[in-house]
Amino acid sequence: MPVPGPAGEGERDSMSRDAEFLKELQKKFEQKLREHEIAVIEHWKERLDRIYAMRPEGIAPLQLEIRRLSETMANRVKTLKKG
Repeated sequence: MPVPGPAGEGERDSMSRDAEFLKELQKKFEQKLREHEIAVIEHWKERLDRIYAMRPEGIAPLQLEIRRLSETMANRVKTLKKG
């Protein structure tokens, strides 16, 4: 027959497991967040690289492409804020 431990020992084990679970959950969340941030940055870098590769003649076409990119980004932010 097992000998019962001091009062509260079971609670400490439970709290320890909860703390480990929360630590692991936070680690997974941070990894997912990092992966998502990398994907977002890669996407927008690709868009900028395409503008750079266009080699527009003069400043006006370049400004137009930058404005389009900016509008696309603004629309995306607005969409995300709507939820």
